[in-house]
Amino acid sequence: MKYAVSSCLLGVNCKYNGGNNASSELIDYLKEHEVLQVCPEVLGGLPTPRACAEISGEYIMNTEGEDVTAQFKKGAALALAQIREFQPDLVILQPRSPSCGKGIIYDGSFQNRLVEGDGMFARLLLDEGIPVMTCGEFLEEVKPLSTKGLEMHGKPMGKAIFLEKKRIKDCKWYQNGLK
Repeated sequence: MKYAVSSCLLGVNCKYNGGNNASSELIDYLKEHEVLQVCPEVLGGLPTPRACAEISGEYIMNTEGEDVTAQFKKGAALALAQIREFQPDLVILQPRSPSCGKGIIYDGSFQNRLVEGDGMFARLLLDEGIPVMTCGEFLEEVKPLSTKGLEMHGKPMGKAIFLEKKRIKDCKWYQNGLK
């Protein structure tokens, strides 16, 4: 299978604070798969480290009071172009991020308050019908459904993952030519 993944989840130091959100469980699982790492914020020209940013209405503002919406839009568009070219089966994103958050993001007050919403890049992906999950959703719901090694009528099935999820239209992912 092909996955596109937030770079910070793969251990790349591209977070606003210069760190990462490496998930050893995710990294270990992805060793058997083709992976594209993507960081819309870096693609948009934002430095690492940088001031923390949150979505506030139609804008993305940082803790310095600067409007960084243009950089986030540019990065989201460039990342979307990479996704279109790579054509992953699933995109796995960092939760709560103003770029990659899916379903829940910070409210723009810089008070660690969460609200329903999507980051700018996640919203572009969802609007295009591209399957998206957060790292936590993936590790909790999809990875355990792997059927690697199962047989049907004495023949290897390969790996098939079936997932029905809110915001994802009855997606089916197949490996080894299963349909």
